[in-house]
Amino acid sequence: MASGDVNNIKTMLYTMCLVRNNDQVLLINRPNERGFPGWIGPGGKVDFPESLTEGAAREVWEETGLRVGRLVYKGLDEFVDPKQNCRYMVFNYLADSFEGELLENPPEGELKWIPIKEALDYPMQSWFKRRFPLFFEEGTFEIYEIYDQAEKVTIKESVKKL
Repeated sequence: MASGDVNNIKTMLYTMCLVRNNDQVLLINRPNERGFPGWIGPGGKVDFPESLTEGAAREVWEETGLRVGRLVYKGLDEFVDPKQNCRYMVFNYLADSFEGELLENPPEGELKWIPIKEALDYPMQSWFKRRFPLFFEEGTFEIYEIYDQAEKVTIKESVKKL
């Protein structure tokens, strides 16, 4: 496989932070027009120069109205597109400490506390469905995928529990 120009790699940093309340998890039902439709965890881009955990906590607050604490790092989900010289890195966290009230009109979609055991029955993106159970298992994970966005094809992928 030919690699792109290693001096001009575009790296994009994102976070996702699932909020757990006993046996439930807070998810967002994103409408089609927001992109990534279906049920998903709060998350988004890390703003420079904030840290990864600051970005994760900020995204949860902006999308849900909750202030989270005790973030536990769960793993990395990485998508690489060699043709476009892009590396998308999503740092995943789980929080079981929070305060505040859910937003009445959340910007990203409907908020709902869903039993963890039932969450995979809800419509969600395949990449999130693959990642979701790993948040609740011991240890950390690494998901790595080489993806050709132009052809919409996965060239290589691996899921590791570390």
